[in-house]
Amino acid sequence: MKPKFELLDYALIERILDEAFQLIEDPGVRVAPYVVDLLRTAGIAVRDGVAHIPEALARRLLDLAPRGFCLYDRSGKPAVRYGGDDVHFDPGSSCLNILDPDTQQARPALSADLVRLVQVAEMLPQFAAQSTAMVCNDVPPEIGDWYRLLLVLWYSEKPVVTGAFSASSLHTLLELLAIESGGPDALRRHPRAVFDVCPSPPLNWSEFASQNLVDLARAGVPAEIVSMPLAGATAPVTLAGSVVQHAAECISGITIHQLAQPGSPIVWGGAPAIFDMRTGKTPMGAIETAMLDVACAQVGKYLGLPTHAYMVAGDGRVIDAQVEMESGMSAVLGALTGINMISGAGMLDFLACHSIEKLVIDAEAIASVQRLIEGIQPRTDSLAVAMFAQTGLQGDFLQLKETRTLFRKEQHFPSAVIDRGLPNMDGSTPDILQRARQRVDELLSTYERHPLAPEREKEMIAFAEREGRKAGLEGLPEILRPVYAHEPGLI
Repeated sequence: MKPKFELLDYALIERILDEAFQLIEDPGVRVAPYVVDLLRTAGIAVRDGVAHIPEALARRLLDLAPRGFCLYDRSGKPAVRYGGDDVHFDPGSSCLNILDPDTQQARPALSADLVRLVQVAEMLPQFAAQSTAMVCNDVPPEIGDWYRLLLVLWYSEKPVVTGAFSASSLHTLLELLAIESGGPDALRRHPRAVFDVCPSPPLNWSEFASQNLVDLARAGVPAEIVSMPLAGATAPVTLAGSVVQHAAECISGITIHQLAQPGSPIVWGGAPAIFDMRTGKTPMGAIETAMLDVACAQVGKYLGLPTHAYMVAGDGRVIDAQVEMESGMSAVLGALTGINMISGAGMLDFLACHSIEKLVIDAEAIASVQRLIEGIQPRTDSLAVAMFAQTGLQGDFLQLKETRTLFRKEQHFPSAVIDRGLPNMDGSTPDILQRARQRVDELLSTYERHPLAPEREKEMIAFAEREGRKAGLEGLPEILRPVYAHEPGLI
């Protein structure tokens, strides 16, 4: 038996879905001109930019969406499975700032910061995937989407959770992924990335989001709907009402996606939150936000769809007890719910800031969570009687063969980030931030980049040079120079 957490019973899930289907028909869903012909061809009425989607059609299209799929690592092996109760974690995405490890102040993130985070995440087995975690403020904004994906692909072999900030950049990102994968057909067979696509609450699929849904479906590259109802502001104030809106946005998005290409992989995901009426903030570490994540995922799982949520994030501006309490609590709830991909590790300050030190602390919480969802197993024929027969009432279980052979299966051993040891010789004990810094240094010192096939690396460099010139760049950004400094003509 594995532990499981649920907030909704089946009767309430059915009520949520019933109202969600009502909403997508009346008042309907605002859609962009890009998909109007697609929807009308399927018999969906579109009036004044609002689509009125019949429940029967939406249900048929939901049934076409795959119940599971994999993302692959660079070698072509499945690394992440979306579906069932499989649980995976990745760092949060798209932060503008990083918490400087020396000053403990937020500052704009740079390319070198993203590379360091990718290298650390590459070394941590708790993260099954990477993310395009930061916006690199030292390059022109118009190249930001493909540039940060290039850095992740260059320094990591893990699959990637990513996304495009504009419709025009999506095809550039897909071209880059195809180069790294060995062509569009190889990318379709072994997708290396999943793309976040966000509706605008409430019930609005913009031109940018609509085009991404359609183009990803036709490219055969997985899409991940990230619905973001804000309870009390852009969604009903009740948690149940916000879950209805989330479901309506996901169902309408899947309708567009499956009409574009039936059977294309898509994820029921989101980043819902409450709206703090006192401060106007959107606390990602609030218990109600975690409850929204759990409930929204439950609805997706009830429909048999792959699921995603934004959790393992804290709202404070520094790494402290509050931030780690919020992050650890939501990590446990998300994993017990069986959410397939949980994004957000490393993030703080309402998702505005990343911290590599927090990322390694969160990895320890995730490791404990992964042990928790393994559950308790009877590893011996007799649970305890046979061992007592050997020790009697002396209780010296350290001498038993079972202890020596089973303790590593029963116990998770954390890294030195978690303090279970003795003080230093001078009686001092480093605090968790100091221990996290040491862990980051240790991981970076042992990181080793594994090159791609030379012809693919050269093609990626040629791609970067070409796209960079369009933005007025002369040569490649500095972060790639150490790799190719010995090859004239490539920088």
